Amino acid sequence: MVKLRARCLLVGDAAVGKSALCHMFHSDGTLFQKNYSMTTGVELLMKCVNIPDTGDSVELYIIDSAGKQTLVDACEKMWGQPSLLCLVFDLTSERSFANCSHWMERVRAHCQSLHVPGVLVGNKSDLSSRREVQASVAQEWAQSQGLDYHETSAKEMENCDAPLLSLARAFLSVYQERRETIQNLSPG
Repeated sequence: MVKLRARCLLVGDAAVGKSALCHMFHSDGTLFQKNYSMTTGVELLMKCVNIPDTGDSVELYIIDSAGKQTLVDACEKMWGQPSLLCLVFDLTSERSFANCSHWMERVRAHCQSLHVPGVLVGNKSDLSSRREVQASVAQEWAQSQGLDYHETSAKEMENCDAPLLSLARAFLSVYQERRETIQNLSPG
């Protein structure tokens, strides 16, 4: 049984539902606020994710960062060195999806090109009649960036756990690979 800790950076444009998604995950679906105040800095939430069928767990320290461009520079100083990335866009906003490239560039520059496992999350799947970004397009872009892709609805608590469980599994996998590499270096 392994218990790990990981710093998960949650980024994306303002009003895509990052905080709502984060709070729904943190509260196991019991806290969807109807009125959110825009995040103006960073908010830190912690939740332990048990990985099914393994007995292992990853304690995620989720850094929910402001998405408004005028606040991002100040927030970036508080990102630290993330272990994982959760990039969120609004399925009803082509612009928020297009800006994901900018977010990836910013995170990569911040992390000095170190590989950070991540997921791309298309939020607000409950608003299907207003959808502007098709799943196939988002999936293809995510794959090109080395990210897993998930669609969620924080409002309806649909699939909110999946992206963060995927991140926890990815972090455990990286840990196991590094551990194996170290064990292989030691004299037999």
